[in-house]
Amino acid sequence: MVRRDRLPRMREWWVHVGLLAIPLLAAYLYIPPPKLSPALHSWKLSGKYFTYKGLRIFYQDSFGVVGSPEIVVLLHGFPTSSYDWYKIWEGLTHRFHRVIALDFLGFGFSDKPRPHHYSIFEQASIVEALLQHLGLQNRRVNLLSHDYGDIVAQELLYRFKQNRSGRLTIKSLCLSNGGIFPETHHPLLLHKILKDGGLLSPILTRMLNFFVFSRGLVPPVFGPYTRPSENELWDMWATIRHNDGNLIVDSLLQYINQRKKFRRRWVGALASVTIPIHFIYGPFDPVHPYPEFLELYRKTLPRSTVSILDDHISHYPQLEDPMGFLNAYMGFINSF
Repeated sequence: MVRRDRLPRMREWWVHVGLLAIPLLAAYLYIPPPKLSPALHSWKLSGKYFTYKGLRIFYQDSFGVVGSPEIVVLLHGFPTSSYDWYKIWEGLTHRFHRVIALDFLGFGFSDKPRPHHYSIFEQASIVEALLQHLGLQNRRVNLLSHDYGDIVAQELLYRFKQNRSGRLTIKSLCLSNGGIFPETHHPLLLHKILKDGGLLSPILTRMLNFFVFSRGLVPPVFGPYTRPSENELWDMWATIRHNDGNLIVDSLLQYINQRKKFRRRWVGALASVTIPIHFIYGPFDPVHPYPEFLELYRKTLPRSTVSILDDHISHYPQLEDPMGFLNAYMGFINSF
């Protein structure tokens, strides 16, 4: 039996152990970001930056077909970056005069301020600011989007429909595997935990490491035969960890709540669309499952055309089946 006079000393000892453990644990959890692979390093070097309200935004801008007036702007998904498009980039330059992509604020090689209220509205304004920076604000552009980028595209479409001066002029819109309907969106468990972590969020995000990312955040949304390699996973993780991006994942995930709140605005913009619109769908997607998502999409947007890729293609169709994705997009672009 422990003597009563020893209890205070034992408590004091545990307090000291705890105080010593906290900085040690913090040092342990701060793992330096991984080095960029040669391919990802080359992608970064070939890109540029522009400033939006004091924040640096990374973008790529490639010139393709000479004499063509066509411009395509690519909008990436969560939680990755513009590098998601690298497998179809060259193919797009064979069809378009300008191929443009950006890393949204908080993603990839763009700035990742914290604390910061990240919103779909701000991301849409950044896209507009980029095109103004490039002198393309009066040009008609084709939007090609994925996942999170689909919602940004919806906001841009809403502004376009309102005929607001200085906004984007959209020629066509192609969406892919995005949660445009809150009711058919089934986020991963890790997404739910990080989004609703509350006071635990700072701890949870700091504990987000490559092991957690590579086991719980990415593989579940790839098809059984199209899982990314270890090197590809490290490239994805490197873009997230750049500028301590893992520490703001919970803030970025608030787009899920924004999508519910502004459903009428964003789904309404799609439902009344008059420009050519297309959807490229990987049907093995657990986040936007078949046939639930597709049935609602076709009911809501009867004028839209749809390309359904092979049964085993999942949430990242442009990475899992780049040729199938590119062929589907070119078929759409060449149809009008």
